Amino acid sequence: MAAPRGRQDDQGWHVSETASVSAGIAGRYASAVFDLAREGGGLDALDRDIAQLDQALADSADLRAMVASPLLTREEQGAAIGAIAARMGLSRVMANTLALMAQKRRLFVLAPFLAALRGRLAEARGEVTAEVASATPLSPDQEARLAASLREAAGGRAVRLRTRVQPDLLGGLVVRLGSRMIDTSVRARLGALQTVLRDAG
Repeated sequence: MAAPRGRQDDQGWHVSETASVSAGIAGRYASAVFDLAREGGGLDALDRDIAQLDQALADSADLRAMVASPLLTREEQGAAIGAIAARMGLSRVMANTLALMAQKRRLFVLAPFLAALRGRLAEARGEVTAEVASATPLSPDQEARLAASLREAAGGRAVRLRTRVQPDLLGGLVVRLGSRMIDTSVRARLGALQTVLRDAG
């Protein structure tokens, strides 16, 4: 069976041509939105927009299906994303960009677009973002202590956490900071134990 067409990134992971193209489109939209928001003094509003849209994508299977659907017309996608933007009270820059993305049939890159925007915001603020998965929600105190403990690993830069709950971890955390991953989950420890037992047998 022929290997899928694509390339390898600098860590050796296979990256499909489709993913590469999507990242390029998302990056161009993100750069334009970030520049407009910065020029208008709207970076804090942009930060809130990103958080709301991230949460909506995580919570709503209907939203994920809508932005990815090749069956909906431009008008249908535009009306749907416009209603969502209005209900969330998104900034004018973000709402107009989402409308343009619907018109150009580019809503399928919404998730990488938001990721690229997070990166631009973090860079502008001298921050790094850590992706954190936990079996149960972290308390504000736990988040603060985790961010402080990761600061050294981030070269002294402030660390912003992007958290999600993943019950199948059973306990502990999985933290991704740039290219580094720290897995202290119960699931990972059980997996390691199973490997040891299998090798011993």
